[in-house]
Amino acid sequence: MAEPRSTACALSRLPDEWAAGSAVALDRLQRTLPPCGDPVALSPSRSLRAALIVVAAGAVALTGCGSSSSDGDDGDATEAASTAGSGEFTPVTVDNCGFEVTIDSPPERVVTIKSTSTEMMLALGLADRLVGTAFADGPVPGEYAGDLDGVPVLSDNVPGQEALLDVEPDFVYGGWESNFGADTAGERPSLADFGIATYVSPAACQDPEYQPDPMTFDELFAEIREVASFFGATDRADALIAEQQALLDQVEAPGEGLTALWYSSGEDAPFVGGDIGAPAMMMRELGLENIFADVHATWSNVSWEQVIDRNPDVIVLVDAAWNTADSKIERLEGNPATAALPAVAEQRYLRLPFPAAEAGVRNAQAVVDLAAQLEELGL
Repeated sequence: MAEPRSTACALSRLPDEWAAGSAVALDRLQRTLPPCGDPVALSPSRSLRAALIVVAAGAVALTGCGSSSSDGDDGDATEAASTAGSGEFTPVTVDNCGFEVTIDSPPERVVTIKSTSTEMMLALGLADRLVGTAFADGPVPGEYAGDLDGVPVLSDNVPGQEALLDVEPDFVYGGWESNFGADTAGERPSLADFGIATYVSPAACQDPEYQPDPMTFDELFAEIREVASFFGATDRADALIAEQQALLDQVEAPGEGLTALWYSSGEDAPFVGGDIGAPAMMMRELGLENIFADVHATWSNVSWEQVIDRNPDVIVLVDAAWNTADSKIERLEGNPATAALPAVAEQRYLRLPFPAAEAGVRNAQAVVDLAAQLEELGL
């Protein structure tokens, strides 16, 4: 297996189910937020994309800046930042993983943690609101490559609270609940004390009361609508959902009658897709039967003996820089027990990048891509 860049990186890459344990107790940062600084200027490519999104959504809304500025330049930046809006903004209050979040005015200085949250903002045409990103699981899709020009990367992993506060965000959007903690970006109540709203992708809620069970594309579309509502971008949400549904409508369950293993990581014990998370959601769309459909979890550790006993027809390999699909193939083909599996012996592999393996705006395209790979196998 490809070694992580560091032990800390390896630990931070684990899903929340693996992050159980005592949080490191830290005193709250004793500081107050400075006045709102100048918003990040738009690069030409980002300005162009914002304009294109206005055409697609069919609406433009101009909202005033909710924070002060010392030089008067905020007006132009705020006008540009509002191009994805779809009309008069209505304050929003949501129960997010058991934490109440109120958005009184559209956030203007957003930090995203994890690829799923960054790509949600890009897909909604809100790149101009970003003042920082962190914990990227891989490069963004090519269509968004220029949208992050000039946006600072705060950390390759979860940023510390001081680094977060330095960019003066008014909204932090995390892909995992564990992104918010005393030893990471800060606890959500603490950030609220600084006037910073926080939001976690609902698919990543850990409390069974809030965790989607199972995850579905309807749940994902609900997140798209909810995030868009914070920015007055509901028309863009409708357009994005329609685009994603059109992608799904192209797929006619090419995996019907086939079983599959969703192999995310792990050497001694494979870490696999269970029955209620994004992997199961995508396998259902493909018509594949998950060999671990009896595991009531998003992801879970299982044994190689179980994999061999259940003998999948195909194996989905999650490809990450720190744990590549090629390294997984080497592991499968290098072990005599797994090498004897027909799926391994005949190289019936499907690949997808790590950012597409978690619930987010890449999932619909991932279903299309996996369907094409299935058809190429000719099973």
